Amino acid sequence: MPVVYQYPHCGTCRKALRWLDEQAVSYEAIDIVKAPPAKHVLAAAIAASGLPIAKFFNTSGQSYRDGGFKDKLPRMTEAEAITALAQDGKLIKRPLVLGEGFVLVGFKEQEYARRFL
Repeated sequence: MPVVYQYPHCGTCRKALRWLDEQAVSYEAIDIVKAPPAKHVLAAAIAASGLPIAKFFNTSGQSYRDGGFKDKLPRMTEAEAITALAQDGKLIKRPLVLGEGFVLVGFKEQEYARRFL
């Protein structure tokens, strides 16, 4: 069963969960702010996704702006970036869906449909 790291106050997360519910997709929802993914979970997700680590950052969020990540991120090592993500769930682009053999970052209906339908 896929795990959906989401934030209840995030409109995109609510839209993604509603889509999953409408398609009768079973999932485990975890509040990404209360329980952000651990460093080893993030490292595995980044590796499995094939995406650059920058795609895992919520670039429109307050934590990203307040932390100065626009300037810091290009100079950070992967380990430093993963540590930052694991320490603040609001830094992570959401929803983050982790399933057996796949990772989805954000909500794009076509990607969800390809994965779940």
